[in-house]
Amino acid sequence: MTAALLAVAGALLLWPHGRVVLRHRLRRVAPGPAGRRELRPLPLPALAAVLAGGAAAVLSTILVAVLAAGCAAVAARGWQARRREAAGTARLGTLGELLAALAAELRAGRSLEEALRGAVADCPDRACADALVRAVRAPGAGPPGRVAGAEGVPAALDRLSAAVVLSARTGCSLSAVVSAVEDDLRDRQRRRRELLVATAGPRASARLLAGLPLLGLAMGSGVGADPWHVLTRTGTGQVLLVAGVLLEAAGIAWTGRLVRRTGP
Repeated sequence: MTAALLAVAGALLLWPHGRVVLRHRLRRVAPGPAGRRELRPLPLPALAAVLAGGAAAVLSTILVAVLAAGCAAVAARGWQARRREAAGTARLGTLGELLAALAAELRAGRSLEEALRGAVADCPDRACADALVRAVRAPGAGPPGRVAGAEGVPAALDRLSAAVVLSARTGCSLSAVVSAVEDDLRDRQRRRRELLVATAGPRASARLLAGLPLLGLAMGSGVGADPWHVLTRTGTGQVLLVAGVLLEAAGIAWTGRLVRRTGP
């Protein structure tokens, strides 16, 4: 009965109009800003867990469905983390270009307000541009605000605000101070790129080792041993399957922790 219901859910998901209906069903209700309740999309890890678990339940056993749901949720979270890191790197590059344009405008003899407008005029990332404007126009009003998906941007904007305050108090050249903040940001980006290059080998080795169990299953099936049946239909095989998945997840998590600890 459960398999039949999951098969119907999968068919609804694949049906063109059914995907729209299912998208509205897989939403959670949360309070809105004005006190009313509004619909929010189901998080990607939860959605991946539901789909992977449902497919595995139809094709195999409940134990495999649980393991597949957990692995899909972890994989979705990792994918989101990589996307956030890539967005943060891109926004750091955008902020560096904005600071370079601002310093060039100031060296050309323009006032701070004119230089700021000229620097952010053609910026494609409006969130980053608005954060830069707040950091320059109100340097003493507290943090300029966090920019989504950019871990190092708030720290750079804090340094820019401090530079504006220093220039106002001491009369030093603001263009020189902005250039110093830009150089520091460029140096951080360069160290991050060097770190990615240095850890490319270990990360590739970790991905290769993570895929070896699947290769072993394929090779066992190729010689007629049917390891999947042993792992999913026998008691000893199920214990070994759970232990193997847990050890695999622990190894991947430990490798990721070692790579992150080498960062600046």
